Amino acid sequence: MPVAGFCKETGMNLSSIDMAVLLVYFAGLTALGVWCARRTKTSDQFMAAGRSMPGWALALTLFGSFVSSISFLAQPGKSYADNWNPFVFCIALPFAAIVGAFIFVPFYRRTGEVSAYSHLEHRFGSWARTYATACFILLQLTRTGVVTFLLSMALAPAFGMDPTKDTGGLIAIIVAVGIVMTIFPLIGGTDAAIWTGAAQSLVLATGMIVSLIMVFVKMPGGAGKVFEVAAQHNKFSLGSGEIDFAKSTILVVFLYALSENLKNFGVDQKYVQLYATAKTDKDARSSVWAGALMYIPLAAMTFMIGTALFAFYSVQPGLLPEGIKSDKVFPHFIYTQLPAGIKGLVVAAICAAATDSSFNCISTLFHCDVYKRYFRPKVSERESLLVLRVTTIACGVLSVAISMAMIRVKTILDAWWTLAGIMAGGMLGLFLLGIISRRAGNKAAIAGVTVGTAAIIWMSLSLESFWGAIRAFAPEAKSPEWFQPYRFPWHDFMIPVVGTALIIAVGLLVGLISPRQESVAQK
Repeated sequence: MPVAGFCKETGMNLSSIDMAVLLVYFAGLTALGVWCARRTKTSDQFMAAGRSMPGWALALTLFGSFVSSISFLAQPGKSYADNWNPFVFCIALPFAAIVGAFIFVPFYRRTGEVSAYSHLEHRFGSWARTYATACFILLQLTRTGVVTFLLSMALAPAFGMDPTKDTGGLIAIIVAVGIVMTIFPLIGGTDAAIWTGAAQSLVLATGMIVSLIMVFVKMPGGAGKVFEVAAQHNKFSLGSGEIDFAKSTILVVFLYALSENLKNFGVDQKYVQLYATAKTDKDARSSVWAGALMYIPLAAMTFMIGTALFAFYSVQPGLLPEGIKSDKVFPHFIYTQLPAGIKGLVVAAICAAATDSSFNCISTLFHCDVYKRYFRPKVSERESLLVLRVTTIACGVLSVAISMAMIRVKTILDAWWTLAGIMAGGMLGLFLLGIISRRAGNKAAIAGVTVGTAAIIWMSLSLESFWGAIRAFAPEAKSPEWFQPYRFPWHDFMIPVVGTALIIAVGLLVGLISPRQESVAQK
């Protein structure tokens, strides 16, 4: 785990100056959250920030949502060990942004709904709305729990703790991080989530830029030597251009990126809720473009950091511990090469990438799609605010509990990501089916999701990482021999692509051969 590399490989311990930088960062976020709380007096303000957000603030928040603490540290590790092949994921972002700005944003702004999934009920029935809501809530709760655990592992050594031994200290940090991630959406709702997200994005970008500059400054021979060494080892390659779906070629990464980014822009509640908060349609559209275009150069910086570190340690191999893994090289550089103050700023940037929770989105979905939909359709304003805030607290508690569970069972992570792919796989296909075809009704949607999800399960069971995680509970578990001839033959990145395509194809086919059905909303 790249973030945990902060502790095991570096033994990192922050100076008083670095700690002061971190304290200023968290104090500033807290003050911003309290300031936002003054304006959150109604449930609509809690969920949609009064629908008055400027496009530039939304763009910063969207940019920050593209980056996690995992990618902040993992991307330099990938370019250090190999090349820029994963950067193709970023290159595909503008293509998805075109669809997001001109199709998804107008669609959601026209409906006026703050929930990303209410339209699925109008189109296919209540099961589709509940399915998508449940998938999003489970995915985000577990994702936040995982990020909380990894960030706590990274911060523990800064307080002189060994997180592999001092379980009590690690739990205390997990609880503290959980409180930080909960307090902003609790007191200020989506308004606070957006403004703190924008501030975190600025800190994150500053940390990226400073990190790259410091590698160039420390490099013997300067930036020119970095590019010379990198060019000699073909470090800037984007990968193979051949058409081979079994390898991580440019085409495979591009298709995977297109699928994942379309899922973000089209069916992720966090993005859809941001669209609803925009002051105007123009602000909503421009936030998608600006957020995507900001991310590309800053993502390039993270890959450039890894490439520059390769050059830095190639000409000074004695500075790197023998046998260190590639995803721990950047944390090692931060600890051993950055001066006091700068180190604290970069750690603050990592915290900024990790403490961006989706609790306001989960509470919104629970209120709109569960509580109000099934229990209290005529809920009062006061009760709505209470439900939203209690749900936010519950999210924090559950995420902390998941983080604590990972202390003992870290190997569940691989199995979880497989399960997450299975659950989320049907969401984009279902949404696109509803947009592409008016003939595809309830039966077509059920058929498409059933076939597509079954295919995603089959493809996921072909992954060795899945069986490796299962062996944490059953040491003898392995992929059965009879299954070997039926393993998915393509690269893992093709799983969401094939799954989404199957859902759309089966849904279209069933819609064509079935009697034409009107949408639920028309009946």
